[in-house]
Amino acid sequence: MSEENIESRDKKQYHDNMHRAKDWFSQAENDLLWARDTLKATRYAQACFVAQQVAEKSLKALALAQGYDSVRSHSILQITKSLKINGEMEMMAKRLDQYYISARYPDAYIEGAPFEYFTEDQASEAVSFAGRFIDIIREKIYHGDN
Repeated sequence: MSEENIESRDKKQYHDNMHRAKDWFSQAENDLLWARDTLKATRYAQACFVAQQVAEKSLKALALAQGYDSVRSHSILQITKSLKINGEMEMMAKRLDQYYISARYPDAYIEGAPFEYFTEDQASEAVSFAGRFIDIIREKIYHGDN
């Protein structure tokens, strides 16, 4: 295979990845709207979970934009570590990862339903963190800081 064919294939893969990255990022942006609506509706556990999903999907978009084929984790912290991201995003990931299971499943608690354990402060913080993930990753994907 000639060098030209390899380069063309690499360019095609890059464009395919960027297309899929934009799909993932677009869904993350839409989910942020959902998280904000859910917070306004005082569904705090659900807002926390959706905020976690916003961060996860936006990170998966970044991974694709950086040339990764796929990401097989739901842990935001693990994804940030794989992408060698630290600082603010790592701290937010640690908080948001707590909501992936606990906001949805009653067996995460000794008794009671998950929604009984979540507060407005938690949900507000989670949705704020989700917004930061969107802002930071938008800059990295669309303005070349990835």
